[in-house]
Amino acid sequence: MPTPTGTASASYDLTGRSALITGAASGIGRATALLLSEAGAHVHCTDRDAQGLAETAALVAKAGGAATVHPLDVTDRTALRAAVAAAGPLDIAAAIAGVMHTSSVLDTDDEDLDRVLDINFKGVLRTCQEAARSMIAAGRPGSIVTMASGAVDAAQPGLLCYSAAKAAVVQLTKTLATEAGPHGIRVNAVAPGWIRTPMTGRHAPEVQEQTEAMMVRMSPLRRVGEPEDIAQAVLYLASDASSFMTGQILRPNGGVSMPW
Repeated sequence: MPTPTGTASASYDLTGRSALITGAASGIGRATALLLSEAGAHVHCTDRDAQGLAETAALVAKAGGAATVHPLDVTDRTALRAAVAAAGPLDIAAAIAGVMHTSSVLDTDDEDLDRVLDINFKGVLRTCQEAARSMIAAGRPGSIVTMASGAVDAAQPGLLCYSAAKAAVVQLTKTLATEAGPHGIRVNAVAPGWIRTPMTGRHAPEVQEQTEAMMVRMSPLRRVGEPEDIAQAVLYLASDASSFMTGQILRPNGGVSMPW
């Protein structure tokens, strides 16, 4: 990827670039699709929620951008490979698709663990593999952004499956960064704090309200995050503004955790 010119607008300009975004039907994925499109990228949006994808594409078009939808599940490598081929030559991949699961360690069974790992870790792995192969075959520098979580920085009861998968994503990110770097491919992760999305909004209203109030108290900024906060981090990592960054974990979390 070229060295930044020193002009802010040029550093973030994605005009002419092709970006694959998984989990683009809602939440962080949708916000990322909209922002990367606004920066000039042609966004290729994937999700198993076909209706949500169509809504995302309509929002991109309304804003004057270009979007192509690929309804698929990240557990389906064949469909994912086809989407990457259709999006190629690929410049950017944002592996955002994921699910949440809550159970104690003692109550977690093999089915729970396998499902979460298949989507939250293996789905990211498949996306990274297919994207990197596309970039290497085309001889193009590129940027791959994975979605980790603030859950990897502190143990939280009930989040074994989710946290374990996200911790694996962190290690995947660092390992792939070392392997893909010689090809000019950068690989970084975003580890969000509490973000107001359909995933975090799955609780009953009173539980949701209590949880958000707790997160607000924990944050020095005294607020929870919005999908757009995370999309901005993805844009930075996807753009030339971060051309000397790879194998890193960005933590837009409102200061809830401040790892060394």
